[in-house]
Amino acid sequence: MLTDIQIASAAKMRPVQDIAKDLQIPEDAIYSYGPNMAKIDVDKVPKRQPGKLILVTAINPTAAGEGKTTVSIGLTDGLREIGKNAMIALREPSMGPVFGVKGGAAGGGYSQVVPMEEINLHFTGDFHAITSANNLVAALIDNHIQKGNDLGFDRVVWRRCMDMNDRQLRFVVNGLNGRSNGVPREDGFDITTASEIMATFCLATDLDDLRVRLGRLVLGYTKEGKAITAGELGGVGSLMVLLKRALQPNLVQTLANTPAFVHGGPFANIAHGCNSVIATRTAMQLADYTVTEAGFGADLGAEKFIDIKCRTAGFKPSAVVIVATVRALKSHGGVPKPELNKENLAALEAGMGNLIKHVENMKNVFGVQPIVAVNKFVTDTDTEVKMIVDAVAAAGAKAIPVNVWGEGGKGAVDLAKHVAEVADADNAALQHPYELSDSYADKIRAVATKVYGADGVVFTPLAAKQLADFDEMFPGWPVCMAKTQYSLTDDVKVLGRPTGFNVTIKHARISSGAGFVVAFCGEIIAMPGLPKVPAAYAIDIDENGETVGLF
Repeated sequence: MLTDIQIASAAKMRPVQDIAKDLQIPEDAIYSYGPNMAKIDVDKVPKRQPGKLILVTAINPTAAGEGKTTVSIGLTDGLREIGKNAMIALREPSMGPVFGVKGGAAGGGYSQVVPMEEINLHFTGDFHAITSANNLVAALIDNHIQKGNDLGFDRVVWRRCMDMNDRQLRFVVNGLNGRSNGVPREDGFDITTASEIMATFCLATDLDDLRVRLGRLVLGYTKEGKAITAGELGGVGSLMVLLKRALQPNLVQTLANTPAFVHGGPFANIAHGCNSVIATRTAMQLADYTVTEAGFGADLGAEKFIDIKCRTAGFKPSAVVIVATVRALKSHGGVPKPELNKENLAALEAGMGNLIKHVENMKNVFGVQPIVAVNKFVTDTDTEVKMIVDAVAAAGAKAIPVNVWGEGGKGAVDLAKHVAEVADADNAALQHPYELSDSYADKIRAVATKVYGADGVVFTPLAAKQLADFDEMFPGWPVCMAKTQYSLTDDVKVLGRPTGFNVTIKHARISSGAGFVVAFCGEIIAMPGLPKVPAAYAIDIDENGETVGLF
């Protein structure tokens, strides 16, 4: 049975060609995937002075839910409600979390991007193209080794990938069947969203830049320690063919018919957690205000947005919104999920430190004045909401309650007015916690101590050697911290605003196509597993042929 929101979605969706026409996108720049989705040839989009960029981030996520994507969509609709020319640029959902813990990842309630079902699943095939390109590289490597290994591969670092949570594939041994004439070796899979092709794809500025980035992908090393690249192996042209159409951003709409680009999807707890540079830049050329989202909490997504994406693309956010909920802050204060609907001011106060740390980081570390969006649930009490507003005010920022789930853009009008005012003033003096000329170890220390609040960093001997090698071979790139999203520490169980802790770096990887070094903290892994009761068990097709359980 269809929900009221699904009925509203079907009734209100406009043809994607009309959405594109409103943006003054030429007809020959539109490549339709049915009536409601299209890819846009950005080379044919009229160029103009970029509009304002608004970043939406959040506190450290909890099982209680924060609704960062929902607020991002509601804020964009709210900007349109007050007469602003606004659009949104989001990441594509990964099917791993969709069938794992998260379920649908296209917003919620009356703040959604649609068609929700297609966006959450195969969409326009971008993830399939990225997966295929990644695994073509893997196949070419092992074929090259089997056929004589002229390049002298001694150690292969390139891993296969798939867009699904499958812990069984984290570590594998392949090439064991003697009839295949393979060369046995230890290998493993990452989820597509954590793959280097995904990160490279999302940071590329155009096709020519993508070709350069793909050519410098490091695939392995010789006995002498020399890096072997994809350009040396060959096949970059085939990767370009696989990725050419995928690199064009996907145009859809919100339930309020607001234009939306949904494109690219790197994880923020492993990769850099932002939608593609191409989608963001194109949106800024088409709208006066572009709302974009960085994954997970501000310690991960926002830090990487500023330290990696902004540096790469030359972006600067004119306003930053931090999303928090009463329920999530009580969870950070130690309240178990079944008791979150009860008023608990002591727990709320105990968990408030997490939000205040992110507010302080934005102001003091990154040089941006933040705005807090209190995403309201029906169980929130006025006293609880006021406590958040007062605490944020004491920290030198403004908190504004929103009800975007139940009211869409109308529930974010107050937030939209203040965000537009801040963006128009554009007083942000963007700064970074480290210089690109610093060593990778020092960059990691800067993020851990300044952003997370750690006392220091512990490097394993393996990590220390890898980072020293990268300093010599690939100097001057940002670091991309691979850390649990649930905590400011590298321990998933430590909530709130902890003090007196160190961050441990277990090992590091070079992501040469993307142009950053990935530092793995604590027990973080690049291939998630499924929970005891995966969301996949609740997703089905009903008697009317409609998908159910995806919300």
